[in-house]
Parts: sequence; C-alpha cells; structure tokens
Amino acid sequence: MKLVITMSRRFGTGASIIASELSERLGVPVYDKAYIEEKLNDHEYESEAEAIRKLAEKPCIILGRCASDILKDRMNILNIFVCADKEDRILRIMQKDHLDHDSAREKVEKTDEERAAYYYDHTGKTWGDVNDYHMILDTSELGVENCADILMHYFEKLEYI
Repeated sequence: MKLVITMSRRFGTGASIIASELSERLGVPVYDKAYIEEKLNDHEYESEAEAIRKLAEKPCIILGRCASDILKDRMNILNIFVCADKEDRILRIMQKDHLDHDSAREKVEKTDEERAAYYYDHTGKTWGDVNDYHMILDTSELGVENCADILMHYFEKLEYI
C-alpha cells in the first residue's frame, strides 16, 4: 500500500483506536503529536510541516497536526475526519480518564476548541469542514470497533491493498 492516511478527529471519538488497528492491519506506522514533537525536540526537522512531509514519503497514518492541509497537493493521500455525538465522546472520556460527567464535558469542549484554533491558526480554514476530507467516519453511528473494518473493505475495493 502506497497510501498515506491523515486522520483528523474530534476529541473522544476513538480515532486513535482506529488508527492503531489500521496500523496493525496495514503494517504502517502511526505518527501523532507526541512523535512529531519528539522529532522536533531532537532537531531532526526544522518544522512540523517538514516532519509531516518527510514522514509522508512512506505509507503511514498521521493523526492531526494539520496533515490533511500540509499534504493537500499529494496524490496518494486519504484525508479522514472522525466525529461522534458529543454525549458519546463525553462518556468515552469519562470511562477512559475516570472523570465525572462535568469534568469530561469540560475536557471535550476545551480540547475541541484548542484543536479548532490550532487548525485555523495553521491553515486559515475551519476545522472539520467536510470539503477538506475524502471521508467522514461517525463513530456514534458506525461504532469505533467497525471503522477499521470499513476502511479495510474500502482499501480492498479500490485495490489499495
């Protein structure tokens, strides 16, 4: 597979679980904020954009970091946006982080605001605009556990794998 997958997501959607499952099935790495920041701190790259462009020279999955916009001119990119109902995201964060409802809701809202601001600051675009993605996955409707299967079926159908 020569595909690079970018995965933008609302907080608490389970996108990292989907990315991890795809990574395992496809045999490609997942790069996230922590990985990219580590490489920047080690002075392997001058900027996040440079890091993303270099990482995308080989098949991989990149979570967030405006990768969909940074790589927009490349042909082998599939941009995915993962969303879910707010209440489902709150419940997922309550369980994952052992928080009460109000704390989880606050964390979801704050993280979404930060991601939207980061995306706008770096691209001048509205985060989550459907026009910037090839596919939208709603984990409330599809189930986190089904999304990797859906994507694998899609890749097989289009003979990406």
